[in-house]
Amino acid sequence: MKLVEFLELVKKIESLHSSIVVDLKDSCVMPDACQKWLRRQIDSKIPYQEKHVLQQASILGNMERFRILHSPKEKLIGLAHKEGMEEDNSAWNDDVPAVVEFGAGRGYLTQMLADSYGIHRIFLVERKSYKLKADRSLRQNESISLKRLRIDIEDLDLHAVESLNGHPFLAIGKHLCGSATDLAIRCCCPGQNNLNKKTLLSSCYLQGIAIATCCHHLCQWKHYLNASYFLDWGMTREEFHAITWFSSWAVDGDHGSNPSILADSSMEPNSSEVNESGPQSVEEAIRNMKHAERAALGFKCKDVIDMGRIIWLREQGFIAELVKYVPSRISPENHLLLAKLKLPFIVRE
Repeated sequence: MKLVEFLELVKKIESLHSSIVVDLKDSCVMPDACQKWLRRQIDSKIPYQEKHVLQQASILGNMERFRILHSPKEKLIGLAHKEGMEEDNSAWNDDVPAVVEFGAGRGYLTQMLADSYGIHRIFLVERKSYKLKADRSLRQNESISLKRLRIDIEDLDLHAVESLNGHPFLAIGKHLCGSATDLAIRCCCPGQNNLNKKTLLSSCYLQGIAIATCCHHLCQWKHYLNASYFLDWGMTREEFHAITWFSSWAVDGDHGSNPSILADSSMEPNSSEVNESGPQSVEEAIRNMKHAERAALGFKCKDVIDMGRIIWLREQGFIAELVKYVPSRISPENHLLLAKLKLPFIVRE
């Protein structure tokens, strides 16, 4: 990439970010349902790292806030209300969806979810084999049906999973790296905007998404959900890959001390930057950037990549939003993608 192309790309990123990323809010939510985890009132044999517990709890708290997960108290009210209602009109039919955790690793996010919210049908998708995982604890609960799917997300057909058929499900993931986020979403909602009531009753369908994204530098053009979003802004495939590379600058240092400074930093160049006294190459221009400027540009690249995913989901008929679910001091990888299906014929009172 030539210097003038680099500076022009930075301009495009700044312009795209200021136009599209307008509602990215802080949303660190610690739900009542997870208090025993937050207070360490759990089995001492369960691995406990505070920063991971805080992240897991906030993911679940945001799912509850976004209304794709109901608190235990709401479920009790719903069950009481259900008595005396005809089954076909029940607001609480299929109230407890199945959960599919993508990139599940050891399964600790789902373990907290099952323990705190009464989820009883679980599918853990992970291509690797892990020791010291949550499976043993989950399998000890006789009310839980647990299945591990050891497969690449790209090769997974959820409609071929017989034990999931006929069930609504939630798709979750914590730090789902790079293109894995795009692959997981595609896996869950092919033709989702064409759903009708008959389809919903006869097959599995996606009810909601909560995915904490990360490692945007590993995103790939061939898998990215919304390539047209970048094309419409005059960006090429090569520029997309440059943006993914820039995104790594967001997490190459400790930005927790003053994240607001990073968010407000701008790298938008002006015409005076390309002259005899300025940098003569992209490499020199990058070396001359202040650390805060590089980090700010990296965060903006992560923002625009994730907002492209949000826009795609909205185009498929979902209600979707992007939030920062924990402060940067806990993790600079703090984007949470939330989406839920619009179902006008399912009415909650």
